[in-house]
Amino acid sequence: MDAIGLWMFFGAFILIFSGFPVAFSLAGTAIIFGLIGLSTGHFDALLLRAIPDRIFGTMSNFTLLAIPYFVFMGGILGKSGLAEDLLRTAGLLFGRLRGGIAVAVVLVGLLLAATTGVVAATVVTMGLISLPIMLRYGYDKGLASGVIAASGTLGQVIPPSVVLVVLGSELGVSVGDLFLGSLVPGLMLAALYIVYVIVRSAMNPKLAPAMPAAELNIKPAAMALQVLRAMIPPLLLIFAVLGSIFFGLATATEAGAVGALGAVLLALANRKMTRAALWEVTLSTARLTTFVIFILIGSTSFSLVFRALDGDLYMQNILANLPGGVLGFLIVTNLAIFILGFFLDFFEIAFILLPIFAPVARDLGVDMIWYGILLGINLQTSFLTPPFGFSLFYLRGIAGKYLATTDIYRGVVPFIFIQIFVLVLCVAFPGLTGLRAAGP
Repeated sequence: MDAIGLWMFFGAFILIFSGFPVAFSLAGTAIIFGLIGLSTGHFDALLLRAIPDRIFGTMSNFTLLAIPYFVFMGGILGKSGLAEDLLRTAGLLFGRLRGGIAVAVVLVGLLLAATTGVVAATVVTMGLISLPIMLRYGYDKGLASGVIAASGTLGQVIPPSVVLVVLGSELGVSVGDLFLGSLVPGLMLAALYIVYVIVRSAMNPKLAPAMPAAELNIKPAAMALQVLRAMIPPLLLIFAVLGSIFFGLATATEAGAVGALGAVLLALANRKMTRAALWEVTLSTARLTTFVIFILIGSTSFSLVFRALDGDLYMQNILANLPGGVLGFLIVTNLAIFILGFFLDFFEIAFILLPIFAPVARDLGVDMIWYGILLGINLQTSFLTPPFGFSLFYLRGIAGKYLATTDIYRGVVPFIFIQIFVLVLCVAFPGLTGLRAAGP
């Protein structure tokens, strides 16, 4: 009975991996083990009465209000035609290079990450537009699919990122500091993606040939005008959202509201805002927000009962006494998150594991901003790791007639290693987060 909290932890994962919805798996486990705790005298009924207060306290978290704002902003921008303009312009700029279209996809993914932060919208849009073009010019299917899927996930590290909003709430740190600290690692990821594409194209030109010169015949003045027309709107939106946060003019939630309004104005300017599009985006935002809230309710109930059974102390004692001290803790926690990323969504991982990991990190003296950025980079891999990476599902859904599942899996593997490499660099050189010297 001393390890009842540990049994509760494993019981929740058994339900989750059996295919039961995560929110109900966590809440159901909390009810079952809450009754066991009452019957064995581990706590009294007053604890269970505290669950509603905890749930309403979580739902009133002002920081989490940024999630629907950023999701709505991304959905509206996906309807605004912004991505199409960027991809067309970047393709003309870099089409003369071997792998130029893939480089353009990475750069557009970077810009979309800083404006939308929504993986589904970015991957689907770039897949629909750029994949047929790359395949028409003879690109390797694995390379083309890997570039699209990986570039689409940059929005989980490049601010404004929903992942970082969740991490800030769960770790109890400033979302603005997380946004600022994640800039350098996010830009490193994009730069390494481009380096990988260029090197692979140079080693084997057949993987990513250049576009025919006849299709790139455009006057310099017209090209400059097109670049300005495509680049100015997203750059203004990026400055409005991130600038207001970094200069201390707004919180992440307030900046999200600014971004949502800016996205609507851009869509109106491009004459892409219709009643049907607004309804579709609003509905998808409500669905995702409800999904997050239900997982939060389940995880809050689970966490309260888990702590009452001293499960948190049991797990923290194990984690705090790992060989290697802080480095051992970082390796084990990041390895656990990476493995779970093969099967679970980042919301589920964050809400289940962070309440256990965060107190140990604080006790070990780990800088929580730095730790949050490490976890954000790690959680980004969950979108690419087979078999349940969400980017893979999005790309497979819109490219089934072009790609086999094996092509997509083969294509994302090098980019997963790049993400792990950047994670290792940030562990070894904490200053890359741009905030402060932190960690071991």
